[in-house]
Amino acid sequence: MSSSNNPPLITHIYTADPSAHVFNNKLYIYPSHDRETDIQFNDNGDQYDMNDYHVFSMDSISGPVTDHGVVLGLADVPWASKQLWAPDAATKNGKYYLYLPARDHEGIFRIGVAVADKPERPFTAQESYIAGSYSIDPASFVDDDGKAYLYFGGIWGGQLQCWSKDAGEWVFDASKTGPQEPSGENELALYPRVAQLTDDMLGFATPVQDLVILDEGGSPLKADDHERRFFEASWMHKYNGTYYFSYSTGDTHYIAYATGKSPLGPFTYRGRILEPVLGWTTHHSIVEFGGRWYIFYHDCELSKGVSHLRSVKVREIGYNDQGDIHLVE
Repeated sequence: MSSSNNPPLITHIYTADPSAHVFNNKLYIYPSHDRETDIQFNDNGDQYDMNDYHVFSMDSISGPVTDHGVVLGLADVPWASKQLWAPDAATKNGKYYLYLPARDHEGIFRIGVAVADKPERPFTAQESYIAGSYSIDPASFVDDDGKAYLYFGGIWGGQLQCWSKDAGEWVFDASKTGPQEPSGENELALYPRVAQLTDDMLGFATPVQDLVILDEGGSPLKADDHERRFFEASWMHKYNGTYYFSYSTGDTHYIAYATGKSPLGPFTYRGRILEPVLGWTTHHSIVEFGGRWYIFYHDCELSKGVSHLRSVKVREIGYNDQGDIHLVE
């Protein structure tokens, strides 16, 4: 599809990492807000120096986009020091929850939550991050039975590679910050993480665990399988009773997906949804709206390839009889 047929949804500011949800029969988009900076590009992602969130809404997929303005800023998050990266949102118990990653005052990425009575604002951040949370790219999922889950993790600047288990506890190793990840013939890929949320959606009800992704033969994906293994950008949706976990392969820039029978996995790799876009990162969400399915994502077309200035786009997707996902032309 040519870029002229697939323009950015939002052009007055730069937006990225779109999390799309349908609340009250309206489509809401919760993206990160890119801004221009003099910080040089590096593998820690310091150039992604976002400091607030906007919320956008649409009454139809082809209609105008409403910007509800800044709904939360860095100064409103007591525990955070910088870099309000890719958020997500959920609703339960008549409230709306905005899950947000940021560096704490020690420079470690954590995940916090802000709460609102409406999907667009005003959001009030909790005093501290979620106990036991770490890394980036939170993705919330409320299942049909009312149980809610939070998926998260990102390698390199997202610090997922810094966390390992010691005596059953997740421990941070600052020496592994930067563009590091496992490598070697027998090394397994780093998995995304998941925990069930408490009923009030403000904490973890279960310990954080790996979300295992297997190949077609049932073996865990290997660390050097860069075209299939997880890197960042978790997303969960459900279609015809099957759980679909989709994610970015990061340094190879694919949006891939895997399916499973439980929101906690294991998941089996199924294929790609999106090929690489213009720009270094790729990050998406998948949502049903008006009886059709869409993938929201970003690229750098509007900024003419400036990798930290991205813009949200959308494409329709479909499913075949086997449940495989394809782009609708």
